[in-house]
Amino acid sequence: MSESINTVKPEPPKGVGPLQKRETRLAWGLLSPTLISVALVVLLPLLAIFWISVKPIGLSDLRPVEPNVYERFRGKAKEVGDEIKIEYRLTNRSKEKPIGQVTLTDVLPAGLAVQSVPEQCTLNGRDLFCELGDWEPGYKERLRIPVVVTEIYLANPEGMRDYPAEMTGISSSDLFNANFTFDNFTKVFDSDEFVEVLWVTIFYTVFGTIGALVVGMMAALLLNKSFAGQGFIRGLMLFPYVAPVIAVAFTWVTLFDPFSGSANALLIQMGAITEPINFFGEKPLALISVTVFEIWRYFPLSFLFILARMQSIDADMYEAARMDGASPFQQFWYLSIPQLLGILSVLFLLRFIWTFNKFDDIFLLTGGNAGTRTLTVNVYEQAFALSNIGAGAAVAVVIFLCLIIFSFFFFRYVSREEGL
Repeated sequence: MSESINTVKPEPPKGVGPLQKRETRLAWGLLSPTLISVALVVLLPLLAIFWISVKPIGLSDLRPVEPNVYERFRGKAKEVGDEIKIEYRLTNRSKEKPIGQVTLTDVLPAGLAVQSVPEQCTLNGRDLFCELGDWEPGYKERLRIPVVVTEIYLANPEGMRDYPAEMTGISSSDLFNANFTFDNFTKVFDSDEFVEVLWVTIFYTVFGTIGALVVGMMAALLLNKSFAGQGFIRGLMLFPYVAPVIAVAFTWVTLFDPFSGSANALLIQMGAITEPINFFGEKPLALISVTVFEIWRYFPLSFLFILARMQSIDADMYEAARMDGASPFQQFWYLSIPQLLGILSVLFLLRFIWTFNKFDDIFLLTGGNAGTRTLTVNVYEQAFALSNIGAGAAVAVVIFLCLIIFSFFFFRYVSREEGL
């Protein structure tokens, strides 16, 4: 008679064990320096820009609103009994914000006999204390205290700055208070120039990015062969990218100058034009010129990555295609392009973001004039030329949102090849 034996499968332990908890704490502990560094370098400046964008502040508002004092002696102490005056110059440097409950505290130099003090001040030994009340914006006042010089002071003279005066007061700052406004964004979007600036930015970014990829691919196709001087030519291709931007921008401006530039002189001598062309000073030629400069300056980056990817493609595929009668164009279109889609996608993403944020090239070439003002140039003009920090931060937020939208659609629809 057989007995049935019931086998019970062991169940995995439920919950998190002490060892796993310890490993989790260790992992977070190891990652915490990296997370803190990322927060300090990336997140905090980003949050600061969002905060400032909803604040109606200018450059002057970044300075704290506080009472200011400048103290000095009026008169010279030469002999015992000379009468001099201690003077305090009091100012509220803010032209818009008042300061309340202002006080002044100071220690007078030893050996000076005080004759009288202002009515809002009291003197306890050498300790001076003044209740100065509330100050209106731009408030200015001078307090003078007459003193008589004694022998003690002449034996060991002390200046007023040996004991710096301390000022206190209560004031509110638009930068740190809880008042928020969307006036900065209203100014940005209601501006007649915003649509034009956005269009210029998109044109410059799209054509600059695609042009750099196309020229970089053409250069990679030409140099994807072995020949004498190959290393030198490849190194020469990197010159536009590694050269200082100030140097190459100044060279382009000088080369295409309408009065003394070599390009205009050569075109006139060849009979191609009858009068000089202002490449960086006329619409829409200026925008085309800065876009061409962008393509020329940054195609070496695409060239390097595309060439490296081309050299990693198996040559047997091309040999088999040639034996099957494929033309060079068919080999490029049906063999090379599918293999390059991954690196082209990465390059397009990086170049688009970098070009959209590009400021120095356009600013050095045209200063944003002649229809070349992009969003980044607009940030500079709003924040520093017009001293409107809030509006500049609002434009920066618009740039951030545009790049977020672009990144969403890019990762939503881009090819998933090569790990994308």
